[in-house]
Amino acid sequence: MRLQNLPYDDWLEHAFGREVRFQQAPWYFDPDHDWWDPPPMEAVSHLTRLFEDPEPALRGFADSQIAQGLTYLVNTSASGDNRWLCSIDVPIKDRLRCISSIATLFAKLFEPRCTPGLSHLSEADAGTLNCVCYMWWDVFPSLALAGDPDLPTLHDCALSTMERVLQLDSIACQESALHGLGHWQRDYSEKAIRIIDRFCEAHSKADPRLLAYAQSARCGCVL
Repeated sequence: MRLQNLPYDDWLEHAFGREVRFQQAPWYFDPDHDWWDPPPMEAVSHLTRLFEDPEPALRGFADSQIAQGLTYLVNTSASGDNRWLCSIDVPIKDRLRCISSIATLFAKLFEPRCTPGLSHLSEADAGTLNCVCYMWWDVFPSLALAGDPDLPTLHDCALSTMERVLQLDSIACQESALHGLGHWQRDYSEKAIRIIDRFCEAHSKADPRLLAYAQSARCGCVL
């Protein structure tokens, strides 16, 4: 069933209240599952509300359920590529607010809950949420399509948001931001390099593994 006009609390239960299966495909790959397919304005509003204040919204859900729910909502390999954020039917101020709120999600959810393990090294002590954190900018839906007059503004906002995440006191969040900047380096090399260089200059005594990854991101050499 196509779900539209879901109240916020019902939407949270739909996205995060599912069982996390052991060694089976997640529920959102079932051929007969219900899926959230709202108008773009509703999608952006719900996502922004969640990103800006995730703690009360996700209280009571296990980290595994949160990881599964976020994957369902924003991962383009799941169902998170419905062109909500790139819809020009949504006012630009609302799209920018949603993108900017991602930094708050990182600060309030990923920073306190992710372990210090580095995902690009496949370290065994990486926590349940680390992979979602690490892959965030790699799998996040498109922010703007070619021909959108607000594309430069939206992309500048995304780069600024990555820089804000890079300032968090969390190696997992810093790694995620570097991963994203590494992918954006191809199209925004000067901006991405400046952000990475500022981070390296300010964190010269950071974990050497992270600084090495920063250099890889600087030349766009990330997976």
